[in-house]
Amino acid sequence: MLRKGRTAMSELDKIRKNINNIDEQMAQLFEKRMEMSEQVAAFKKARGLSIRDAERERELIDRNRRHITDPAVASYYVQFLRGVLDLSCAYQSRLLSGMKVTYSGVEGAYGYLAARRMFPEARLIAYPDFAAAHRAVEVGEADSVVLPLENSYAGEVGAVMDLLFSGELYINQVLDMEIDHSLLGVENATVDTVRAVVSHPQALRQCDDYIKRRGYATETYSNTAMAAEYVRRTNDPALAAIASEDAAEVFGLQVLERGINTAKTNTTRFAALSRTRNQPETTKKREDENFVLVFTVQNDAGSLAQTLNIIGAHGYNMRTLRSRPMKGLSWKYFFYVEAEGCINNTNGREMLQELSATCAKLRLVGSYYANSI
Repeated sequence: MLRKGRTAMSELDKIRKNINNIDEQMAQLFEKRMEMSEQVAAFKKARGLSIRDAERERELIDRNRRHITDPAVASYYVQFLRGVLDLSCAYQSRLLSGMKVTYSGVEGAYGYLAARRMFPEARLIAYPDFAAAHRAVEVGEADSVVLPLENSYAGEVGAVMDLLFSGELYINQVLDMEIDHSLLGVENATVDTVRAVVSHPQALRQCDDYIKRRGYATETYSNTAMAAEYVRRTNDPALAAIASEDAAEVFGLQVLERGINTAKTNTTRFAALSRTRNQPETTKKREDENFVLVFTVQNDAGSLAQTLNIIGAHGYNMRTLRSRPMKGLSWKYFFYVEAEGCINNTNGREMLQELSATCAKLRLVGSYYANSI
């Protein structure tokens, strides 16, 4: 019996030794993988990308689970992979804790809320307006800036369109964020004591039906949250702000009424811009790939039509086409195009080369995956 017991223990020791050897190899590979995570973090910081990429994680799990030949352990391997991905993202978060992201407004502004969702690990820095927040990234004072591109009800944000044309930053990711406006007032205010509302012009337009129905006068302010701060300072029950509920909490205001925007599906698209252009991988086609161009055309008959035909001829579907007046030049316009498809390939490069012959100025503002957060 003693010999059998020793034999059994000897066999168990051999198995455990093999496990120890495998664990040692796994530890070395884990360390190498985390070194790669450091490089990924540096790449994302330079391009203003979020740490988590749900599509990439799904692709990685689907591809790697095929290496498992024993169905009995396949589900455990998937759990193991998810744990590794969580650890990798946690490590990247620690590495990016010093990342600086700018936005326009103050804490509680929609720009702040979007930046917090896109970069939860970053240090968020407020600037008084879009241009100042944008400029801080251009000169290297920050790594990325989060700006609103357009609203589903009120349309484009003209000042940001102008920055995309004249600036040097690139769009690398976007976020479609639901906007739910509230009426905020001081402690003794009610919807009946209010005589005027103050907010950003876009927010006022998004709530125009409610404002008209109540008969309120309007005052414009540079930012929704700063408007809330102004209402708090004035402490006047006849004045209210249109802003987020977060702003009410930040500035100690009460919510007089919720959901006052005209369109109940009210969405604003925010973009994260940085100094380095991201070039999404072209090895696998994704349906949610997009790119943005801004350009001016030659002053020749048919130049705009020729430009748009080139884009279509290369198989790209234009989702958005806008014109904007050029600053300081009367009756001169630049054009903004959002299109679906990958531009970081031979087809995209050939299209850009053809466009350069018809455009007076052409700039690829960026490429990104739609709703990449």
